[in-house]
Amino acid sequence: MSDLARTPRQIGTIIQRARKKRDWTQMKLAERAGLRQATISIIESGERPAKLESILAVLAALDLEFRIEERSKGHGSDIEDLF
Repeated sequence: MSDLARTPRQIGTIIQRARKKRDWTQMKLAERAGLRQATISIIESGERPAKLESILAVLAALDLEFRIEERSKGHGSDIEDLF
């Protein structure tokens, strides 16, 4: 799985897709990440800021990783087409 995310909403969408692919509820993901279900909901919606530590815990629970790379030269609309 290799997805590009540049906004909190895009990160949330990727996390939600990975969770649903595993057929997990938000509650199950929260338990595995050591967080509250409400925190998972906040992260997946991308509407409110989430702590980086919480996002990293969720990614670890989903066996995903966070990478930092140079920004590609694609257009913003191209990114939105991914989601």
